[in-house]
Amino acid sequence: MRAITYGRYGDADVLELTEHPDPHPGPDVVVVRVRATSVNPVDWKVREGYLDGLLDARFPVTPGWDVAGVVEQVGLDTPELQVGDEVYGYVRTDVVHGGTFAELVAAPVRTLARKPRSLTFEEAAAVPLAGLTALQTVRRSGVRDGHTALVHAAAGGVGAFAVQIARSLGARVIGTASEPNHAFLRSLGAEPVTYGDGLADRVRELAPDGVDVALDYVGGDAVATSAAVLADGGTITSITDPAARDEHGGQYVWVRPSTGDLDDLAAMLDAGTLRVEVAETYELADAAAAHRASEGGHVRGKIVVRV
Repeated sequence: MRAITYGRYGDADVLELTEHPDPHPGPDVVVVRVRATSVNPVDWKVREGYLDGLLDARFPVTPGWDVAGVVEQVGLDTPELQVGDEVYGYVRTDVVHGGTFAELVAAPVRTLARKPRSLTFEEAAAVPLAGLTALQTVRRSGVRDGHTALVHAAAGGVGAFAVQIARSLGARVIGTASEPNHAFLRSLGAEPVTYGDGLADRVRELAPDGVDVALDYVGGDAVATSAAVLADGGTITSITDPAARDEHGGQYVWVRPSTGDLDDLAAMLDAGTLRVEVAETYELADAAAAHRASEGGHVRGKIVVRV
């Protein structure tokens, strides 16, 4: 099979299109014929070696954790899925090695669910990591009807899903983004504010009594800004800064694979409660360009790679 691999940490130039043996299914694993995958910031952070102390890598590494495709082989004990099933998932395992930037991927059944019927493979591939992150952070934060939620990086892959999920629960959402993305945020039901100097003052103008929940998907000074605008009894949740938990009593969330959560996302997508924003689509051979586009930031939605 063809796969994108890298044999050492480095910039996007280390990514190569190579030939590899086809993977085999373990007892609770299926082999998926990959139709599409997507780029997440964690992909190039792992490739650069930034997470070397957190995640073990076995070179050569095939990057990518998102997948949408068709089950081609099943393991000895995989009653959940059959050959020919259309699936999507967040295929993160204990070792960074056999990722989804490949024609075939061996995926534990706990990382997969049936693909949303209303989505193309490219759209479905944009969902798993970002959608699960949004769903799990919103739930861990206890967002509910009547809350005011502040979403940092609200036009990004995770933020756009979080805005929609929080709105579906009845929350008022204030979302940070650059001005060109304000109309997009309004279309999702959020009230946009421009990030940067003076953000706390701009949020206070919209929410004089403070926000009940702050969701940090960008890092930097987002947690400190959130603390400055938090209402009494409010909570901060971050996927980038443990200070949300350690200094402010909130949550630090590392997204987990979950078939049940993927099923919930699929139901929301098929019902029209959620919509997917695909920023750009690349071919597998152009994976390096896709990584560079993600590294450049300011991406609205998700970068998809067609296999």
